Amino acid sequence: MALPNHDLTARGEGFAGDVLGTYLRAQATAFLRGLRLHEESGADAAEGSDAARSLRGAARRISGSLSTFRVVTESSWADGLRTELVWLSSTLADEHAYAARLTRLLDALHRLSGSPEVPAPRGAAGALTVGSARAGALLERQLTLARTRAHSATLQALGSSRFHAVADAVAVLASEVPLDPVAARGRVDEVLVPLAEVAHTRLAAAVSALPHAAESQTYNADHDGSWHEVRRLLRVHRYARETLGEDVARLAAAGEALDRHRDAAEAAAASATAARTPRIAPATAYALGVLHADQRHEAEAARSTFQGLWQPATVAAP
Repeated sequence: MALPNHDLTARGEGFAGDVLGTYLRAQATAFLRGLRLHEESGADAAEGSDAARSLRGAARRISGSLSTFRVVTESSWADGLRTELVWLSSTLADEHAYAARLTRLLDALHRLSGSPEVPAPRGAAGALTVGSARAGALLERQLTLARTRAHSATLQALGSSRFHAVADAVAVLASEVPLDPVAARGRVDEVLVPLAEVAHTRLAAAVSALPHAAESQTYNADHDGSWHEVRRLLRVHRYARETLGEDVARLAAAGEALDRHRDAAEAAAASATAARTPRIAPATAYALGVLHADQRHEAEAARSTFQGLWQPATVAAP
């Protein structure tokens, strides 16, 4: 991924339009490369998944940058393309999310069923082992069905005129970025850096609004929405720092912790949903309950990891 010259942007030299344009063109090129690989992957699920991940990453970076640095671009164009890229990224993410969730839950069931630390319910020795197989089968039915529907939605989206219009717009972006003629001629430190600071301020405010560590020792699903919003804002902030050519390794690590939180929280919700299936056996319900508790613990651990990474040096303003 090509980035603006770090030395120039760090000193605030160069025009804002040049720096932003370089970043957006690089991401547009990555998007088109991912699209080509996706088309060439055919029936190869692994290659198709990697290509879709590349597409999503480029789409998120373009849409995030257009949001942060909107005033440097032609606003109406930026708003329209950002909306479409958010739609595309969300559509492509669903199939992968269901597949990853199923793998995560089945792996956890396998681990828990052989763990001496998890007691069986009174009078039901081995119930967790017996219930795990049934719980796994139930989860596989439910999540495979959801994944199949998401796969159909993805194929429909990729074959739609809406998607082709997005691809055409990104192809144009790869060679020409519609910029505001006034803002684009401003210095990096006068235009891009203050805009990136706004993204940082929003993130810091969202983190400050999270429950204090003393109040969140026990996982509370009601707080998931706030954590997911922090994850989104952190990603936008990281892309702004990337645009400026800065090192985002620690921000990426914090983002990975929030990714794990999201995955564990959604896996816990999936196990709770499966446990509400009518007329399931007690052993199955018990296994799903243990699985739910395990994923809640994983979410707690991810929250703790993020809070440990959240330090001034990690998220200092550009």
